[in-house]
Amino acid sequence: MRATFVNQLDDDNDAATVTTMGASAQMTTVAKAIDSNPNQAPEHAADPRAYLNEIDGDEAMTWVKTRNLSTVDKLSKDPRYSEYLADILNILQATDRIASPRFAHGGMIDNFWQDGTHVQGLWRRTTWESYRSGDPQWRTILDIDALSKAEGKTWVFKGGDCLPPANNLCLIRLSDGGKDADVVREFDVAKGEFIKDGFVLPECKQSVTWVDENTIYVTREWTPGEVTASGYAYVTKVLKRGQSLDQAVEIFRGDKKDVSARRGVLRDLDGNYVMDTSYRGLDFFNTERAFYPNGHTDTQKVILPLPTTATFDGYYKGQAIYRLKSDWTSAKGTVFHNGAIIAFDLKAALADPAHVEPLVLFMPNEHQSVKNITQTKNRLVLSILSNVSGEVRSFDFGKGGWSSFKVALPENSTLSVTSSDNESDQLFVFSKGFLEPSTLFRADAASGTVEKIRSAPERFDAEGLQVQQFFATSKDATKVPYFLVARRDVKLDGTSPTILYAYGGFGIPMLPNYSPALGKLWLEKGGAYALANIRGGGEFGPKWHEAALKTHRRRAFDDFQAVAQDLIARKVTSTPRLGIMGGSNGGLLMGVQLTERPDLWNAVVIQVPLLDMVNFTHMSAGASWQGEYGNPDDPVEGAFLRSISPYHNVRAGVAYPEPFFETSTKDDRVGPAHARKMAALFEDMGLPFYYYENIEGGHAGAANLQEQARRYALEYTYLSQKLMDNT
Repeated sequence: MRATFVNQLDDDNDAATVTTMGASAQMTTVAKAIDSNPNQAPEHAADPRAYLNEIDGDEAMTWVKTRNLSTVDKLSKDPRYSEYLADILNILQATDRIASPRFAHGGMIDNFWQDGTHVQGLWRRTTWESYRSGDPQWRTILDIDALSKAEGKTWVFKGGDCLPPANNLCLIRLSDGGKDADVVREFDVAKGEFIKDGFVLPECKQSVTWVDENTIYVTREWTPGEVTASGYAYVTKVLKRGQSLDQAVEIFRGDKKDVSARRGVLRDLDGNYVMDTSYRGLDFFNTERAFYPNGHTDTQKVILPLPTTATFDGYYKGQAIYRLKSDWTSAKGTVFHNGAIIAFDLKAALADPAHVEPLVLFMPNEHQSVKNITQTKNRLVLSILSNVSGEVRSFDFGKGGWSSFKVALPENSTLSVTSSDNESDQLFVFSKGFLEPSTLFRADAASGTVEKIRSAPERFDAEGLQVQQFFATSKDATKVPYFLVARRDVKLDGTSPTILYAYGGFGIPMLPNYSPALGKLWLEKGGAYALANIRGGGEFGPKWHEAALKTHRRRAFDDFQAVAQDLIARKVTSTPRLGIMGGSNGGLLMGVQLTERPDLWNAVVIQVPLLDMVNFTHMSAGASWQGEYGNPDDPVEGAFLRSISPYHNVRAGVAYPEPFFETSTKDDRVGPAHARKMAALFEDMGLPFYYYENIEGGHAGAANLQEQARRYALEYTYLSQKLMDNT
């Protein structure tokens, strides 16, 4: 939708792997260190590494900087480090990248751009004709580098919310170093400047939406401590132009037990006000959504009798679009199945909520899932995954009900609808694969016509490489797909240096992607790469995700090990040549593999991880993820979490592969304490490790292209030493 936009790296750069990293603390003797292993200590014993929880504490930051220096010193002595750094920085900063376009008001095209000169980035705009020419003449709307310099901050542009239909007044979000917390300032797009005496909200984890040009809804921590256990706001107030924050009037309050809560506004595609809505995140996957049909001042809410797992995905021609994540039976007895996309007349449903009877737009089969839903002026557009390959379908609703057709975009490719126009039926779609650079298409969702705009240059030599899809058999006989990128003439003798990557959580699918860093620094050097589509992800819809929830998470771990063992059985690689990598929830996956199967890997890259699964609910936003992982205070779930918690399962006398922990000081989502304390535990126990904590970057691990390049160079130098130099 045009009214909102986000800071997205241009498509050439979206191979950046999101990561966070870990830390450690010193003990005087190995014996004392082993005694302090949390797996050996009494359940409520004092934590000897508690000082590392203080994110910006002097002692903690001294520890971080010392380990950073040690890691950089060791890895930068390898001549490959400087080579890798130069190669990837040239690619990331290349000016011949595709400037990822986004539709703006009046047929204009917006882009957010970073390069060697514009480190923090430019928000800029041009006409469609100029963009299409291949040599666009850009007008700078906001220069984030200039703003950072003027204000002495490292601002990271997090996008904003613009008031429709003109979208000239925007509430811009700026993050100090990449944190989730941000400041909000009102901005005039036409003048390219912040509005004097406009809306300004101090730094906070907050949400804000326009009501009208003089009124906004603000959800934030109004008084100290007025946040949920997850650290998010749950009180919404109305703020009028010219008012101070203390003059705002409360209009909605969730519950402190919620993950988060807020009140907002539902608009149609033309920007017209429809009604107020409110949202309460009961946990990460269950939501109470209410509607207020009688206007802003109405306190009488209507909650539809849909499962709390259902997600509201749009308002199209008066139809409410929902995605079901569990089976549901209507009042008439119609069964609507898990994964279905359903629609119904919203106002009629609110008038008689007990008798909602939807129509099914799309019902995925067992090999499909719906990745994304968006709208153009006249069409509803679904991005669908079929056997982990992309498809885009265009839907219309008329007197005869719903009809659709498949848009003629490349087959067997990852397709990403990056922008849709609500003033026309145009879409911007990127197509890419492991070995195919991004190609930009402009598609018409009404007519189905597709126009190729341009392709990104190749960033590495893919000659002789091939992509294959295989299936590994997990412990419970489930077939788990994975992709293998390797040379066509790969010797099946177990000697190929191989990186195995996975995520496996929160219903997020892992898709083939053109990664310049992977290609240039690994595949070109003779390495192989495997991407595992393990359970917990969203490759095959809600059931694939739910199969690995809470105490069933063992299935995701088993799936990952099954893929590794399949690679070894095929003699693609072997333990001395096999490394693994993952970030965030994938960082937890890597931590579990490190502690449970140290015999299976020779390199482990653990990025922005969760690692303390006994205490994660008290760390940063961890309480919000109990729907995914379970509750440590529950006897059954807590016992399982302790059994898999990497921080609690490091054992003396075990030969662990030397891991590489990565994180960011400014990560206020997962938080750096997980990685810090795990690395500190390794140090206390006399175990070798690498550790690097980017001081800025947030949960993305890097705030600009230079930081990304440094992280890549460190990672691939480490992987090269462990897997390519190993004889």
